[in-house]
Amino acid sequence: MRLILYRRWQLPLYTIGRLFIAFSFFCNTLEDTVRKLKDLNNDGDFDDPEEGKIYGDTAIPEGNYRITLEYSPTFKRVLPYLHDVPGFSGVMIHSGNSQADTKGCILVGENKIKGRVINSRAWELALTEKIREAINKEEEVTISISN
Repeated sequence: MRLILYRRWQLPLYTIGRLFIAFSFFCNTLEDTVRKLKDLNNDGDFDDPEEGKIYGDTAIPEGNYRITLEYSPTFKRVLPYLHDVPGFSGVMIHSGNSQADTKGCILVGENKIKGRVINSRAWELALTEKIREAINKEEEVTISISN
């Protein structure tokens, strides 16, 4: 199963995207601000001040990532987990309403209020179920993120 995330509106405080499953629109997304990241020290973390990452306030780099379902100790439930995100750890797709809820993760929902997503928990549950069905069919699940 292939998820595709197009970051549609990149604003100074947040990013709104459109999530597709196999080229069919599924829902909107909300992420932190997209920043130009440079791994100047070749250490893979982007954490030095001149490298561009602001902890908890930076969207993950565009790219392709494998997704599995993993238990989140923070949310106390199983969520979609993105593997091998350069300079980031613990990146999940989950519910939330504003940029303050992201910390580098991807929120899903409906963008009917400027800078927010609503009905997020329902979209998270629906996406998690679709991913679970694909995994049960032994399909690889990936997400392609583009700016």
